Amino acid sequence: MKTNNPNSNKGAFLLFLIFLILISVTVGLALSLRVNAVDENLESDRVIKTLVVMEDKNRVLFTDVFIYYPVSQRGALINILGNTGAIFSSLGRVDSIDSVYLEKGIDSYKTEVENLVGQSIPFYIVLNLTKFGELTDMLGGMKVFIPSPVDVKDEDGERYLLPSGVVSLDGDKIRTYLNYEKIDEDEDDGIERRQNVLLAFFAALSRNEKIIQDKKSFSEISRRMSSNLDEKEFHRLVSIISKVDSEHLSPQTITGSRRVVDGKTLLFPYYDGQLIKDVFKQVSNSLISLDNANVNRTYVLEIQNGTTVSGLARNTMALLRSAGYDILSTGNADSNDYEKTIIINHIGNAEVAKSLGDFIRCSNIIEETVSLDADSTTAASNVDFTIILGKDFDGRYVKK
Repeated sequence: MKTNNPNSNKGAFLLFLIFLILISVTVGLALSLRVNAVDENLESDRVIKTLVVMEDKNRVLFTDVFIYYPVSQRGALINILGNTGAIFSSLGRVDSIDSVYLEKGIDSYKTEVENLVGQSIPFYIVLNLTKFGELTDMLGGMKVFIPSPVDVKDEDGERYLLPSGVVSLDGDKIRTYLNYEKIDEDEDDGIERRQNVLLAFFAALSRNEKIIQDKKSFSEISRRMSSNLDEKEFHRLVSIISKVDSEHLSPQTITGSRRVVDGKTLLFPYYDGQLIKDVFKQVSNSLISLDNANVNRTYVLEIQNGTTVSGLARNTMALLRSAGYDILSTGNADSNDYEKTIIINHIGNAEVAKSLGDFIRCSNIIEETVSLDADSTTAASNVDFTIILGKDFDGRYVKK
């Protein structure tokens, strides 16, 4: 007959207790040594890239990739239109990118946006319109510019009223501003309106930087947003991006050609999707390489066609607008027999001229002496750079 040994039971209990202590110490040590995901990102990439999505009632109101360089506190926004079309592997078909979000969720959506822009986007922030209204009130309102008074009714008879001018909208008004539809409003106006809200959001974060830095206050703010980060990491991310110079943020929208697929009008980025990758890369590099003066303004271009290819200057205008340049005019050059493409630098800024040249792979840059004649009426006096397209330009790049 077997008997229980009290000493044996005590020994087993002691071993079990030691095992639990070892596990606790190991877990605690691992947590203490864990690097914050945001800081880890900054060690490997000098800019922070965050996907920002606004959703409402099973639809995506807007999507932007926010690129931020903490050293200069400069940022950029690249708008991803909801009807952007491609063959999406997560769906196994050609469709709009919004369909990925609605059918597969935010993780698959982030992956497809990464494939679209050709770079990793480590973080995302999802804003739900209802909670965004609450967040708006917590941040003291969103300041937006409304060019003319709004007084419209929707199909259900609900009336939307908004004043004109620069106004601070509360939570209810910001939802109205995002949702109303005017009969005479075109697609670009609606996109611009929603981008204004995102700009107002970053301005509100900047304005409430001290509140955000406080962890207790931030816990209430973070409840109105969702992210792929834990509470500590998310606080770190928002604390960093709240320092952004919101006055110089301006969204860029990638253009493309529209085609109807299965009854849907989809926008396919130019050059088989390579344009959006090039723009994304250029914006990221510009934030790092260009000084503050260079990223504070939009540069104005004049494009001249120095070839016999019809419409080359006009098509190039769409290309460069996607990259964030303002095009004053397009037309024919003084000759249609230019062998090589030329960039004429009217403002003496070699760094920006090189950035422009890199985008179209043109190294043939001519520095023009800046005229101090106030009475000058030449077209060049109104533009920063003139591009004369030569036979070596294939519509996207200068061929070697």
